[in-house]
Amino acid sequence: MTLSKLIVNIDSQFRSIKYGDPPKTTSESDSKLNLWGMLPAMETLTKLDDIVRLHDDKTGVWKFVRKDKGPFKSLELIDNTLRNLGLSKNQIRVYLYLARSGVRKASEVSDAISLHRTETYRILRDLAKVGLVSSVFEKPIKFVATPFDRSLDILIKAKRLRLEILERRKKDLVSVWSALPKPENASEMKEVFQVLEGEEQINLKAEEILEETEKEIYVFAADSDFARLYHSGFMDKLEKVAKRGVNVRLLTNNSPKSCFFAGKLKLDGMRCSPLNGDDLPSFLISDQEELLFSIKTQNGKRDDETERESERVSALWTNYEAFIKAFGVLFVELWDAETRLDS
Repeated sequence: MTLSKLIVNIDSQFRSIKYGDPPKTTSESDSKLNLWGMLPAMETLTKLDDIVRLHDDKTGVWKFVRKDKGPFKSLELIDNTLRNLGLSKNQIRVYLYLARSGVRKASEVSDAISLHRTETYRILRDLAKVGLVSSVFEKPIKFVATPFDRSLDILIKAKRLRLEILERRKKDLVSVWSALPKPENASEMKEVFQVLEGEEQINLKAEEILEETEKEIYVFAADSDFARLYHSGFMDKLEKVAKRGVNVRLLTNNSPKSCFFAGKLKLDGMRCSPLNGDDLPSFLISDQEELLFSIKTQNGKRDDETERESERVSALWTNYEAFIKAFGVLFVELWDAETRLDS
């Protein structure tokens, strides 16, 4: 069989997987060389995402290979980070392709990632404006990506600058908002709930509560969360709150790990619980007016190596009085059952 005929046959088999068409073979000998034969045990794959189509620049041949889940997980992490720093999906695709493939013409980028050439040119210009891509003055013109570490610096500085500008405008924006006419049906703050997703949003809310606390704050940090809170800087902020006269009570499990981190803190109001609090959510109560407690749910995805379901961290904030009283009673019961941590 000729190489061109083999490639056409492979592409036909690939389409049959994607669109559910029956495999087509021209002869018995051809069937032995089709995609099912070239990729052993293909019938065991349950997801099309397990296959990726790659182009070999040296031979000019398209190849179908299984995804290496390790590198693809790393690329997923990079993708999410770049999205958080303000890049769009297609901007990330263009940048990552250039960063990994070197100097390329716009047409090569377009063909490699299956993106319309007009869109590719526009994205390359946009990336060049922010310093993530540079032009190589050849004919035809070519493009090269800024090194990844340098690109991260550029994006982080740009985001920091946007936040600083917004921070400077905050006072003016608040003044403008306050000057707006109040609606006739405006009512006082009611008892509400707010769901927070992800560690970043939870940490920001916890820090906001700390800054607004005036009299007292109760914190129960379960063993599974204590180290995370310590490394996030939350405990340092809790020490600062205590120094300005707020009554701080910190409670955690009496485990070696929690006691190790607790021993590094300079807090008088701190105890380790001899009780098993692993099943209790971490929570904090501020001035008996606000409550923030963690919720851990399974995201349904399994790690191929550990075969354990990973957890998605969420939290619930509320000013609902009955909830606050219930958690307050729980905290006092746990606190009274504790032995004070020896510093």
